[in-house]
Formats: sequence, structure tokens, C-alpha cells
Amino acid sequence: MTMKYWKPAAAMILSIMVCDVVYGQKFDRGINKRIFVPKGQWLTGGSFSYSQHDMDDYKFLVLSDMKGDGYTMNISPFLGYFVKNNMAVGARFGYKRTFYRIDNVALDLGDDLSFDVKDYYNLQHVYYGTAMMRNYINLGESKRFGLFNELRLTAGGGQGKIVSGKGDELSGTFQNIYEFQLGLAPGLAAFITNEVAIEASVGVLGFNYKKTDQITDQTYKGSYTKSSANFKIDIFSLNIGVAFYLPTMNPHVGKYVGNMFRSKEKRRK
Repeated sequence: MTMKYWKPAAAMILSIMVCDVVYGQKFDRGINKRIFVPKGQWLTGGSFSYSQHDMDDYKFLVLSDMKGDGYTMNISPFLGYFVKNNMAVGARFGYKRTFYRIDNVALDLGDDLSFDVKDYYNLQHVYYGTAMMRNYINLGESKRFGLFNELRLTAGGGQGKIVSGKGDELSGTFQNIYEFQLGLAPGLAAFITNEVAIEASVGVLGFNYKKTDQITDQTYKGSYTKSSANFKIDIFSLNIGVAFYLPTMNPHVGKYVGNMFRSKEKRRK
């Protein structure tokens, strides 16, 4: 920065600092953080997502006569423990299965360039292990609705296969898949009872890494690596699940339950 612009910039920064000291004051936004889930409870449950598509003579831009189907399924049970009020740590286990089949698709780029793809399908299944930490915040004065943000560190691995053609033109590719993810998943929890809640969460931001090693017709080997950073809300990653919030069982709980039953017997007499 030249001397011509340095002095005005310094004067502006100094004036902002002076105004902040003289006129600045703490602004209360009225956000009162309350205990939404107390320390010592167990958290267990699972989330599920499923999407399916079917194409029958579908046309899109230069693609025509598209016929095929497919689906994506994701199941993720989890277990956690609240080490502090509104904060839980735990683990997830995930399973993702993806399948899509193309019976026919035609690519037409003009009279000199057009071709068809037929009899193609791809199947993948991947298992995941995740370490998670979840923080809650209540919505206003409500004890039934709350927001949470889940930090996830995930590692996964699986297999896939790609088959194309028929008869003598049949070709098969087998894949070994490795994935690593670090991300945040905010969501909403709605309690339908004191112990059971319905949850909805989406993946918003994070880092993803995926490597695929493959071998075609037991002869040709290859690999593919992909890394990405996401900083957007993906509505297609919506997960719906059920969570159970269970109190910690300890000797004091058993003593309390025993005294409760003994008091009922005395009242009966």
C-alpha cells in the first residue's frame, strides 16, 4: 500500500475504533439459552433417506429415448451420551446403497455425431463409521422444539460393479471404494413425548474425499480420486429419523422405583 492510500486508511480505522469505544455498548438479542437436554441422558435412534427415479422415453437437451430406473438408500443408526447439558458425543454406523440402470439412451449432436448406450447398470454399497458431537439450542421458551448442529468425522469403504453390454460384448468392472468426510449437519428436533423425538437434518458444509480403484474384465486397472468442499444447503440430502432420549440407570433410580412400588402397596392396604 502506497503512502497516498495508507494515511486515509489508517485514519478511517482509528475513527472506527474511537467510535466503538465511546459509543459502543453491549446489545442484548434476547437469546436465552436453556437446558434442552440435561447431562447424563443417553441418545439413540436412527435416520433414513430414500430417493428413486424412473425414466420412460424421457428427453433432456441432446439426450433422448432415455429409459431406466434407479434408487439411493441411506440408513444410519446412532448412539450418544450427554457429557454436558445440551451436548452429546457418540458414534454412528451407516449403510448406503446406490443403483441405477440404463436400458437405452441416445445422444444426438448432429448428423455426423450420434450414438446409443444400452444395457448398462451400476451398483454400489458402502459402509460408514462416524464419530459425532451434537449441540442443542432451544427455540425460544419451547421445551418441545429445538435446533441442533452435529459435527461428523466419517470414514467408509465398500464395493461396486458396473456391467454393460450383452452376450459376447458383455463387460464388467469391479470397484473398491474408500471415502472420508468431515462436515456439519444442522437439524430440527421435535419431541412427541418426553423421551421420543422426530428429527430432520441436512448436510450443509464440509470436506469430502473419495477414491475408487477398479479393474475391468479382470485385465485393465484404473483409479479415480475426487475431493470437494461444500458450503451450501443440499435439500436432496434431507434425512428423517427418530431419536430416543433415555435417562441414565443408576442405583438411585432403582431405589426410587422400589420406594414408589412400596408406597403403592401401603395405599392399597
